[in-house]
Amino acid sequence: MFAVISAGALYAFYYVGIDFSNFLVETMRLASMPALIAIPLFTFAGYVLAESNAPKRALNLANSLFGWMPGGLAIVALCTAAIFTAFTGASGITIIALGGLLYPMLTKQGYPENFNLGLLTTTGSLGLLFPPSLPIILYGLVAQISIDKLFKAAAIPGILLIIMLCTYALITGKKAHIPSIPFSMSNLKKAVRESIWEIPLPFLVIGGIYAGWFTATDAASIMAFYVVICEFFIYKDLSITKDLPKITTGSMVLVGAIFMVLASALGLTNYFIDEQIPEKIFSWLHTVSESKIIFLVILNIFLLIINMIEIFSAIIIVVPIITPIAASYGIDPIHLGIIFLLNLEIGYMTPPFGLNLFLANRRFEKPLSKLYVSVIKFWVMMVIALLVVTYFPPLSLWLIK
Repeated sequence: MFAVISAGALYAFYYVGIDFSNFLVETMRLASMPALIAIPLFTFAGYVLAESNAPKRALNLANSLFGWMPGGLAIVALCTAAIFTAFTGASGITIIALGGLLYPMLTKQGYPENFNLGLLTTTGSLGLLFPPSLPIILYGLVAQISIDKLFKAAAIPGILLIIMLCTYALITGKKAHIPSIPFSMSNLKKAVRESIWEIPLPFLVIGGIYAGWFTATDAASIMAFYVVICEFFIYKDLSITKDLPKITTGSMVLVGAIFMVLASALGLTNYFIDEQIPEKIFSWLHTVSESKIIFLVILNIFLLIINMIEIFSAIIIVVPIITPIAASYGIDPIHLGIIFLLNLEIGYMTPPFGLNLFLANRRFEKPLSKLYVSVIKFWVMMVIALLVVTYFPPLSLWLIK
């Protein structure tokens, strides 16, 4: 993607007769973005959690709290995965780390196979709307809007989506006559003891950002420091000499790839601005319809297709184009961000090219055709949530007003 974007930008500059040095100057703007440090810190912390036994401890804790409810294990899967995805950046780690634990548990309790596959494929991107979601940070950087406001704006839409899916899980559990597990105080105490050092983490990071105690960048530093202390020195799941170099290398390769694409996309964005591409697209859209409602329909269809095929590049390339167009239709930039990110969440599981589908195919060894069928009901529910968020802006904007 870096090579394709850079080559495209250089050719575009050459075609319109703009000096190549402008492209290089624009790529260097990356270094002036103060919130940029949050990306490597959050990514590193997420990799540390994924490599440790934190997923097992989180699952045991959630199961001891909610496993007694009808459909309890499915609700546990949704809530645990949402938090874990938020902390690991939705890079597919959730399906790999939690899928192998949850799939046999759900099957053993008697949940239908299609439900299990659809649920776990969906959970791979379910926490994108909660801090410290990497796509939210990246969107804020590219769109040049407050990352902290984006985190706050995403809270209610994210909770709405979780409630809708948990309700479906509850209904499925009752229909399938899934036996509930009796609540055990001793199991709960044991799970709390095991997770005692990790329980404060979501409250510290998520609560701290929502409460305004610190910025996303501050939260990234705190989280990275905290998880290293917990996983390397308190739980000792990981070794400083054996695991730290591997985790650091793996996480920074991903960060480096994102930064390379981001830098080249900044250069391409300069071409779009110079050539007034957004204005030209806006003029064309007005020939189709001047209605804000119709524009939002077109926008959602476009975003679902783009986000299904390529995710981080979609944020970096598409956002600078659609932001001024949406503004001309009177759409709040924060509201636009939530629409984009919810589309991103759905795009991960949209057939035929959604990334989660291929990860689930590898993890559960099920044919893609079966996975396409299994995600349909979950996909429809998420699209309904998208429509509600799209056409009822107060859901996104209430907490930031």
